[in-house]
Amino acid sequence: MIGKIQNIFKIPELRRRVLFTLALLVVYRIGSHVPTPGVDTAALGYFFRQNQGTLFGLYDLFAGGNLSKATIFALGIMPNISASIILQLLTAVIPYFERLQKEGEEGRRKINQYTRYGTVVLSIIQGYGISIFLESLTVPVGDQTAPVVPVTGWAFRFLTVLTMTSGTVFIMWLGEQITERGIGNGISLIIFIGIVAQFPIDALTTFAMLRAGTLSPFLMAFLIIVMVAITAAVIMITQGQRRIPVQYAKRIVGRKVYGGQSTHIPLRVNTAGVIPIIFAQSVLMFPSTAATMFFRNSEAFQSLTNLFAPDTALYNIAYSVVIVFFAYFYTAIIFNPADLADNMRKYGGFIPGIRPGKRTSEYIDRILTRITLPGGIFLALITILPIFLISRFNVPFYFGGTSLLIVVGVGLDTLQQIESHLLMRHYDGFMKKGRLRGRR
Repeated sequence: MIGKIQNIFKIPELRRRVLFTLALLVVYRIGSHVPTPGVDTAALGYFFRQNQGTLFGLYDLFAGGNLSKATIFALGIMPNISASIILQLLTAVIPYFERLQKEGEEGRRKINQYTRYGTVVLSIIQGYGISIFLESLTVPVGDQTAPVVPVTGWAFRFLTVLTMTSGTVFIMWLGEQITERGIGNGISLIIFIGIVAQFPIDALTTFAMLRAGTLSPFLMAFLIIVMVAITAAVIMITQGQRRIPVQYAKRIVGRKVYGGQSTHIPLRVNTAGVIPIIFAQSVLMFPSTAATMFFRNSEAFQSLTNLFAPDTALYNIAYSVVIVFFAYFYTAIIFNPADLADNMRKYGGFIPGIRPGKRTSEYIDRILTRITLPGGIFLALITILPIFLISRFNVPFYFGGTSLLIVVGVGLDTLQQIESHLLMRHYDGFMKKGRLRGRR
């Protein structure tokens, strides 16, 4: 492995890309320690420790812990992700965006421009909402309560909106620069580094519990084995594909012959990625978040919050069902078998034994429906796993769920890009066999 890493720095272009990516990620982590003016970060941290099972905790995960510290990057990259998802949904229902998607590079450039505008609008709205929310927060200090924002008013709201919106736009620019001039997907790497930054703290907490005798060494050894096995399963599901063979007929255009080759359509087991988990968490965490923000004195909302507590059987069952539903829902939005079948027919492609056109579309849709079910069930199991480990074994860290899927997915994608650079210049890649090596 040391020799493989040395090969990366032997290639000037790849070395520049890797160092450029690392430098911008360091800039992002430095900005994660610059606080927003006018906020008592210690009091805000206390509030987040008391409300980890709400939407605030989920948002803080994607913001890399910046929301709980009220830094200039408190909004994180979530407004950009939300704008991208909204544009994807609009593409499925509005003909104008559907035409843009089919216009190639020019259409994608316009969609990216609309995504940036949407990011700014959502950042302003969310920044204003957070400023109002911070002004309303109080935390107990002895027998009294202390405000999170000592000096409230329009000056604080304007400064908060300006600071957080600028921070989100800067993060978006960092992500685009990494994607264009670095290695890997910039937006994904920013989320990745925010999650990985929590690992050293979790490791120190676990080591302290082992030394104090609170955590059994045998239990820790068992957990390590389980973690390795689960990570391997996540890699297998992330890379899992159902390949449908496709044959292209020969076409003569002028003096050239096109087609006459065999290929395949790779249908992923987990086509939707982590989006179903994000949607499901947002839906199920809404009651507890609403109770925390607006209905603190309402017994009905408090009862609903207790009913959907993360350690209850009802919550886990509802969580699993909603994840499977959104796995089908989002897969249907981003993957259209009818368009795929139509494009295959235009270029003389067909699936052996299946008639082109509607029959091909129905065949692809039937296979996609079948492989999405195990993918959705696996997402549900991997999401419930950390809840089970924390409630049953008192595990001091969060393993599984959205964070594990993001870390594995981004890690594999970055390794594949590095592998492509190495193989293109006749260097050995990281893997001697397997699917990573197959992407030449």
